[in-house]
Amino acid sequence: MKIIIAIKRVIDYQVDIQVKADGAGVVRDGVPTAMNPFDEVALEEAIRLKESGIASHILAVCVGSSACQKVLNLALAMGADEGLLLQADDDTEPLIVAKAMAKLADQRQADLLLFGKQAIDDGANQTGQMTAALMHCGQAVFVSHLVVDKANRRVIATRDTDFGTETLQLSMPAVVTTALRLNEPRFVSLPQMIKAKKKTTTVIPLTSLGIDDTQKRLQVLRLRQPKARQPVVMLDSVEQLAEVITRVTK
Repeated sequence: MKIIIAIKRVIDYQVDIQVKADGAGVVRDGVPTAMNPFDEVALEEAIRLKESGIASHILAVCVGSSACQKVLNLALAMGADEGLLLQADDDTEPLIVAKAMAKLADQRQADLLLFGKQAIDDGANQTGQMTAALMHCGQAVFVSHLVVDKANRRVIATRDTDFGTETLQLSMPAVVTTALRLNEPRFVSLPQMIKAKKKTTTVIPLTSLGIDDTQKRLQVLRLRQPKARQPVVMLDSVEQLAEVITRVTK
């Protein structure tokens, strides 16, 4: 069974993000980056499927600039068999990425495509769903538990909804987007990072897949820094709360 996992390079979640003065975007120069945490969960699940003998090959795909090689190296160190960098803008929009993933799924005859449910930078939550639509296949999003029935070529996915827990059965090929609850990604050691350098990483232009990445449908008009929150005051008793209310309402 072949798995393709989409990963994205994002600003590290521990960084205090700053908006550019003109509001055109966020400051990226010199800012630490990392693999999108949701994608890391998806990758971990793919690796566990291979370790259990269900999956035979894992292809990690990243769309962006040459700087994305960093997250591909991490994916290989975690356990992916092969890396593929599709060179394009780092802010390539979800529909274009989805077209690339659908094309690769067809070329590689993939059985399962895994995505993090969203990226922590734009929070789009669109790429997996768009990929499934382009492939005309089943999808399960925000998945917190996954079972793959290889013999019957089906996926059984459980997800949490506003109305309770929902379990879906999908025929392969299928698209699954993962929630953080699905698993805990493994720690990658330095020897594993060094060993990963022996694995294959291919770099090709996104346009080589026959995809036009120049006709963008999304445009960021303006970003604004959130207003600073007022400090929180911790009170020890109801009496103190009453005093504060009295003072504020005067």
